[in-house]
Amino acid sequence: MNLHVEPLNRAAFAPFGDVIEADPAQASFAINGGTSQRFHDLAHLDPGDGRLIMSIFRAQPRQLPLAITMLERHPQGSQAFMPLGGALFLVVVAPPGDRIEPAAIRAFLAHGRQGVNFAPGVWHHPLLALHGESDFLVIDRDDPNDNCDERRLERPLWLHLDVSQVGAAA
Repeated sequence: MNLHVEPLNRAAFAPFGDVIEADPAQASFAINGGTSQRFHDLAHLDPGDGRLIMSIFRAQPRQLPLAITMLERHPQGSQAFMPLGGALFLVVVAPPGDRIEPAAIRAFLAHGRQGVNFAPGVWHHPLLALHGESDFLVIDRDDPNDNCDERRLERPLWLHLDVSQVGAAA
């Protein structure tokens, strides 16, 4: 079964969390004597009963087509990813719950100025960098209790995308 890739936007991604981007349609205002623009409160960061930490994840590029064979979730807190180098990446998600319904799995193409914040419990694939090694600023929950569940899919879903037609950055 193939997985259709759609553009990442706030409305389409809302069931899974937040899109993080400097969108003029969102709340923004001038700061620092008018030399900077603040795009305010872009994601609902939820540490549960842990604490928020900031990390950098370095992702290796994936070759397409890619078999999606597993998803993971963090039931006790949100997890936000923001690309640091401006490269495209893919986001594969499914609604929270005990079961992963293959028909409910969605794939989004994020341009290099967009990040995502997965709501607690949302199933997602680990980072899917497309163009070379890519760094991501990550804000998530730190707690000694386990906060990662992994599930194998009964059958793989195939992710196809002609990245040469999309380009290295939007």
